[in-house]
Amino acid sequence: MNSASRNTIKPYSIDLREKIVKAYERGDTSVRKVAVQFGVAKSYVQKLLQLKRTQGHLEPKKQGGTMKGKLDEYGSELAEMVKSHPDATLSEYCEYFGEKNNVWVCASVMCCALQKQKLTRKKRLYAVAKRKQKESKS
Repeated sequence: MNSASRNTIKPYSIDLREKIVKAYERGDTSVRKVAVQFGVAKSYVQKLLQLKRTQGHLEPKKQGGTMKGKLDEYGSELAEMVKSHPDATLSEYCEYFGEKNNVWVCASVMCCALQKQKLTRKKRLYAVAKRKQKESKS
C-alpha cells in the first residue's frame, strides 16, 4: 500500500449528502442544526446546498491526482542532455537546461526529474577504468 492511498479520505456517500440536503429543505431547521444532527461541519452543509443549487447534483468531485512536475514534458531533452554531458553536476545540468530551453529550475527539481526518467548521473567511466587497472595488475 503506498502512502497516497493511506492518506486519502473518502468522500461522504451520496446517500448521506442527500439526507443532509433533504433535512435542510424541509424548512423547519437551520444549517447549524443540520450540521450538528449529522455530525458534519456547518460549512460542509453550506457547500452541499450550493452544489445542489448550482450543479443540480450532490456527487463528489474527483479527488487528488498527481502533481505534474515542471520538467515532465521535457523527457527527451533531459535524456539527450545526460547523454551528451554524462559527467555534469546537477547545477551544471540546471544551467545548461535553462540556457537551452529557457526553463530555470533548482538542483532538487532537476534531480527529481532525472529520477522520474530513470536517468542516472553516476560516473561509470571512472569506475570501469579503475576496475581494468586492478585486473591488469593481478
